[in-house]
Amino acid sequence: MPENLLAIDNGTQSVRALVFDPRGNLLASQRIPIEPYISTAPGLAEQDPEVFWRAVCEACQGLWAKGVDKSSIAAVALTTQRSTLINLDKNGKPLRPAIVWLDQRRTAGLKPVGGLWGAAFAVAGASETVAYLQAEAEANWIRTHQPEVWNATHKYLFLSGYLTWRLVGQFVDSVACQVGYVTFDYKAQAWSKPWDWKWLAVPMELRILPDLVPAASPLGQISAEASSATGIPQGLPLIAAAADKATEVLGAGCLEPHIGCLSYGTTATINTTHKRYIEVIPLLPPYPAAVPGRYSFEIQIYRGYWMVTWFKHQFGLREQKLADEQGIEPENLFDDLIRSVPPGSDGLILQPYWSPGLRFPGPEARGAIVGFRDLHTRAHLYRAILEGLAYALREGAERTVRRSGVPITELRVAGGGSQSDAALQLTADVFGLPASRPHVYEASGLGAAIDAAVGAGIHADFTAAIREMTRVRDTFEPDARTHARYNELYDGVYKKLYGRLKPLYERMREI
Repeated sequence: MPENLLAIDNGTQSVRALVFDPRGNLLASQRIPIEPYISTAPGLAEQDPEVFWRAVCEACQGLWAKGVDKSSIAAVALTTQRSTLINLDKNGKPLRPAIVWLDQRRTAGLKPVGGLWGAAFAVAGASETVAYLQAEAEANWIRTHQPEVWNATHKYLFLSGYLTWRLVGQFVDSVACQVGYVTFDYKAQAWSKPWDWKWLAVPMELRILPDLVPAASPLGQISAEASSATGIPQGLPLIAAAADKATEVLGAGCLEPHIGCLSYGTTATINTTHKRYIEVIPLLPPYPAAVPGRYSFEIQIYRGYWMVTWFKHQFGLREQKLADEQGIEPENLFDDLIRSVPPGSDGLILQPYWSPGLRFPGPEARGAIVGFRDLHTRAHLYRAILEGLAYALREGAERTVRRSGVPITELRVAGGGSQSDAALQLTADVFGLPASRPHVYEASGLGAAIDAAVGAGIHADFTAAIREMTRVRDTFEPDARTHARYNELYDGVYKKLYGRLKPLYERMREI
């Protein structure tokens, strides 16, 4: 009887097709790089949806070419990058390029939410926040600047919904993939009721949105057309999973609220999974978890680990060249850079707000590096980047704990940065908590496979699936002296930086 699970993971820079067994072992994988986006003007990030679908097909076909036994696959699950949106016509064809989550366009001059909702937001001091959300909503931009596209839109889907359509031929999506500026009720985990203010902020009709099913429920069966294109056997069930951050949390084994899941990816995040709905930052809701009925409390550092990539491109050519010559991974040499500098980077401190935020940091936020002296080198800068990200995530963790009342007692670290031993030790030292990496690098794909395993009945429930399919590979314990040093810098300097610099950031917006 087939027991293996096929997970398709459409990330920002690649699409992976992954086969897991019921114990969570990665049996086979195929990675297809993709161009994240095309920019035709500053701030725009778009991509042809066909690029994503072709990569899915190529990745799956690559598995079969490697000899993976199709008959061993019991079910399929899909996880994708969040907040990438696609307009389809009545024939299911894209009307315009997908707006990728990295897009920075905003819509000016929108009519504020009025009526009783508007009055309530004014009293609560939330009018600016709602206006920000309106301006950020991709649908409002399309309605304003491309009304012909909006009027022809038959379905308005996240990338997850679009790929589900290509796989099963139905306009349906997972509840746990709804992360973005759409009319979704995050508390009820369903489309908003007709009287909800979101319909005023982002006007659209319910008919253009897909049907929703909970994670671990069937979305449909692989169609004949999809089978021909991907090689996936026709009729296999496609089981609803979640957006990639949520499946990453699940794949890291973070089902309980005392386990913080750090993601060192393009966007650095800290997530905890809870049964209660709590807005850690008012009007910014927790997202649906990959487990039905649960919520993922998330604090984001937008373009977080992107800064590490930036450093490697700007200052790390030597290490990359040496790695090629020695036949080793460049990360090994970058770890040496970290270890060459003492904790605290000899007083060099970085504030990682590369992009503006909404509440904290606010729309005026900028990145900052303070404390430069003549002894500082690029190695200091590299370590300061990692320390700054860890400080910011620790601050997010503390906000979450204050609101939830549940202490975080251990950390799991996923994403590209999790492969660095030095980065994990640094993280453990900043937080003063043990930091572990999952047994597989593909934590997001594993989380999707867990959803598939539960949905296909291979495991009875999520508790059993997590017990059987997740485990830690390495654990890094905090060093008491180093943690004390970091506490001094975190409490005495880092936490005070934003408040001190905020007036200057506001002034810079005006110049």
